[in-house]
Amino acid sequence: MAGSRVGIIGGSGLLEALGVAGQAEPHVIETPFGPPSGPIFTMELDGVPVALLDRHGAGHMLGPTRVPYRANLFALKVLGVSHVLACGMVGSLREHIHPHHLVIPDQVIDRTYRRPCTFYDDLVVHVEMTEPFCETLRHVLSEVAQESSTGKVHSQATYICIEGPSLSTRAESRMYRTWGGDLIGMTVMPEARLAREAELHYALVAVPTDYDSWQPPLSTAPEAQNTAHFQNRRVAIANALGLLRRSLSRIASAPVQCHCDSVLALGIWSDRSRISNEVRTRLRPLIGKYLPPEVV
Repeated sequence: MAGSRVGIIGGSGLLEALGVAGQAEPHVIETPFGPPSGPIFTMELDGVPVALLDRHGAGHMLGPTRVPYRANLFALKVLGVSHVLACGMVGSLREHIHPHHLVIPDQVIDRTYRRPCTFYDDLVVHVEMTEPFCETLRHVLSEVAQESSTGKVHSQATYICIEGPSLSTRAESRMYRTWGGDLIGMTVMPEARLAREAELHYALVAVPTDYDSWQPPLSTAPEAQNTAHFQNRRVAIANALGLLRRSLSRIASAPVQCHCDSVLALGIWSDRSRISNEVRTRLRPLIGKYLPPEVV
């Protein structure tokens, strides 16, 4: 971890929620995939170098389909990020996963269909996704949760990622339960897959705010539903960011013992002699250690 940063990807108001507004240095990064969601802010948080990114941009103006996931992960890689802790709101598909709880998912079912999902349009790369989240990071988050008063934290769950922006029908929500889904959300894919393609250690703390549509709400009054949702959201996000912050020093000091930072060693299937110098240069932050630009 020496000399590396931990990236934190969250929702709107991330700097304010962490209490570091005005203390961080903004970076506007140009990438081959366009601009990221917004400036990336770097600073030291509790003695650990971090890079903070608001997934939906200033004012929450980018819906889940329009989030520039490729630009976001590429920019974090350029800034020297090696580990990414993400936070995102979800609906619960299980009775035992209550709003206010936190969840560290270990599996994903990807139902998105309108999002660019790879960096490698100009060569063939197959990354291993059996375990879509970094097991090292998940273990650290689970350990820290057990040692602190974070509240109930579930250390395993399957996240169903839908395209959005509309929420599920009740029939869809019930179907996802039969698939083995425990959570439903709109942002973990292709974010987790791109993190793997960029050889970043990536884990998510999911924040359930309701029971999705499979379970009727406790109140049929829209005002009461909205009040409960925002109360759950406020408490759960505060708990999630507290868990992420308490995990930083452990992540910075713990040795990395997983394959996330070397998946491309076996993942590049294209004939390397046919990969152009332009592609090698454009994607250098991702593939430079395997395919350095040729000297001409």
